[in-house]
Amino acid sequence: MKNSKTLLLTLKIFSATGGIEKVCRVAGKALYESALLNNRHLSVYSMYDKKSDADENIYFPNEIFKGFEALKIKCIASCIVNSRKFDMIILSHINLLMVGWLMKMFNPKIKLVLIAHGIEIWGKLDSRKTSMLKSCDIIVPVSHFTSDRIQQNHGIKSYRIRVLNNCLDPFLSLGKKYKNNEVWRAHLGFNKSDKILFTLTRLSSKERYKGYDKVIESVAELRLQYPEIIYVIAGSCDVTEKSYLNDLIKRFDVEKNVRLIGFVKDSELAIYFSIADLYVMPSLKEGFGIVFIEAMFYGLPVIAGNRDGSVDALSNGQLGLLVDPLDKRSITTAIEKIIRNKDAYIPDRNVLLEKFSYQTYKNNLDKLLFN
Repeated sequence: MKNSKTLLLTLKIFSATGGIEKVCRVAGKALYESALLNNRHLSVYSMYDKKSDADENIYFPNEIFKGFEALKIKCIASCIVNSRKFDMIILSHINLLMVGWLMKMFNPKIKLVLIAHGIEIWGKLDSRKTSMLKSCDIIVPVSHFTSDRIQQNHGIKSYRIRVLNNCLDPFLSLGKKYKNNEVWRAHLGFNKSDKILFTLTRLSSKERYKGYDKVIESVAELRLQYPEIIYVIAGSCDVTEKSYLNDLIKRFDVEKNVRLIGFVKDSELAIYFSIADLYVMPSLKEGFGIVFIEAMFYGLPVIAGNRDGSVDALSNGQLGLLVDPLDKRSITTAIEKIIRNKDAYIPDRNVLLEKFSYQTYKNNLDKLLFN
């Protein structure tokens, strides 16, 4: 498909730091590099970002990016007016489905592609949205769990679904300044002997499915045998959830063993990955879990739930321990296994990079869309 023109349409790509935005940035980079090599053209639109949000963009040239600054009508109108200029539209979220559907109405030849991240597409959709979903030529779920949900709940045929796992950000670095574990531990108030469990997630009372409350219960049990156990939970937290967690911490008498450290900048995350002994997040509703492969990139053993897209991130248990997120005993046992013999559970770096490197992702994305 030489000389073809592709539009990557996003909600946000630079003005937020969540998993979906990470996917969009990396997809934009992969699509741009593929376009350069194959004489194609790429444009990237963001409904909510400002043009200035891309000032420090390192993923693709700013000249191919347009931010509509939350002017939704203007964004939709521009997409429709320019619909005949594009051969392919890639929607970064199901909330953009109506825009893609309208563009396909104006230009039936457009190939319409939807990236499906997880929970946003698992549940029941109204008949109108289901009809729009079925107008997509390709749906790209980031895990096999999400693929199964799309087929079961929305009646989409398997031949139109192509699973593409997320990948490591190509700019993720091990950085020499983070390698001195003991220095950073001391700087952050930890002891050399502490057994540090780490979870990074948004803490929301409306999305209480990440499993950190179950981990707190496990820590309360394990601290009797391992008093040096410390559970570090990072991420922005709403008022209701912070109150809930503080009550939980007091109830289980683990004030000395659990630390809520709040939001951590992306530039500082490597520090916490470097000082931790393991990463644990037994989620129930993870679409994939980029944070799992990031933790493994930094050499951490990982514990995840076995009832969602986390299974893909851990390569069906090849790279980490999968537990029943509803079974505290299962979580506690997994944590204790790693505490007792951490080296036995360090993920195989070669397997990790083979499955989740940026180059693997870029190659698979190109084959998926253009072959």
